[in-house]
Amino acid sequence: MLLSLVVHTYSLRYWFPATIMLGSAPAYLLSWGAWRLLSTVLPARMYHKLDDRLYSMYQSMVLFFFENYTGVEIIIYGDIPKNKENVIYLSNHQCTADWIIADMLAIRQSALGHVRYVLKDGLKWLPLYGWYFSQHGGAYVKRSARFSEMAMKKKLYNQTQSGTPMFLVIFPEGTRYNPELKNVIADSQAFATKEGLAVLKHTLTPRMKASHIALEAMKDHLHAVYDVTVAYESTHTVSRQRKSAPSMPEFLCKECPRVHIHFDRVDIKEIPLEPLFFRRWLHERFEIKDRLLTDFYESEDDDKICRFPGEGKPSPLLLSKTFPSVMILGGLTLPLLLTESGRRLYVRTWVYGTLLGWLWVNAFP
Repeated sequence: MLLSLVVHTYSLRYWFPATIMLGSAPAYLLSWGAWRLLSTVLPARMYHKLDDRLYSMYQSMVLFFFENYTGVEIIIYGDIPKNKENVIYLSNHQCTADWIIADMLAIRQSALGHVRYVLKDGLKWLPLYGWYFSQHGGAYVKRSARFSEMAMKKKLYNQTQSGTPMFLVIFPEGTRYNPELKNVIADSQAFATKEGLAVLKHTLTPRMKASHIALEAMKDHLHAVYDVTVAYESTHTVSRQRKSAPSMPEFLCKECPRVHIHFDRVDIKEIPLEPLFFRRWLHERFEIKDRLLTDFYESEDDDKICRFPGEGKPSPLLLSKTFPSVMILGGLTLPLLLTESGRRLYVRTWVYGTLLGWLWVNAFP
């Protein structure tokens, strides 16, 4: 009985915030849909401006749970520019929580609404979210020859032409690094050897296609690339072995006390556009990440283990930046759930919104 109570209490740490985040999606989508209809007669710039504000509100609510609710401590190495910029965000990829880390950095630059993602094609089937991420400027890609370069290039180019602010999140490894998946790591290292590239230990070999297309399509719009390396403190054992990074549910269950984020800004003028040189540049950036992560996990110095080189500064997130969004979205959702007609609209939004979204995102990727 006591064990069952403990298990249920533990699961509530995840189900409570997950229910609120997912439960507010129909109200958010209805609000966005109303604005989308009203903005059809307005310039595209005006639509994107309010769309970014709405997106920032929703993601602020998400960060309330992933940061304020969990109490995780964010340690940042390097200086995040105070002014908003049009950037590509390149990071190592090890778990689903990595998407939230991009939001954590963006909100500290007041650029949360500008975050857009390059996502694996399969994620377009997510109910409601898959379609909306595309509407917000995200791009879906495939890790195969079927990947439509022109579709992604056209989408990004059109957004730059309309002056859309850009904080484009890309994970060049293409899949998550998991130390337990030895075959994936071995295949990645074999590919690096075959291509004459340095073999990496704590990241997978980066693939250049999506990053290069984004850089090429937006070269006149971008200011910089944010090169970000992330390490979760809960992934380190006493014997200096690396464990799997926490999933979103585990993160919400407060299993990660600290996240270490190494930040490096690279001016866009310093990045080569020619494919061969860009590939070398990207791999060199991942060699730097690999050295940082090797120091983090394997340093023989007890004072340097579980930290990146240099000075790390705690960066708390104020409740005033997140909690108002929880109240607003809660205020939009409750009226739908408290009346019979509201509940019907709520369910229909989930069902028909998902079905129409699937049709749309496949017809207009």
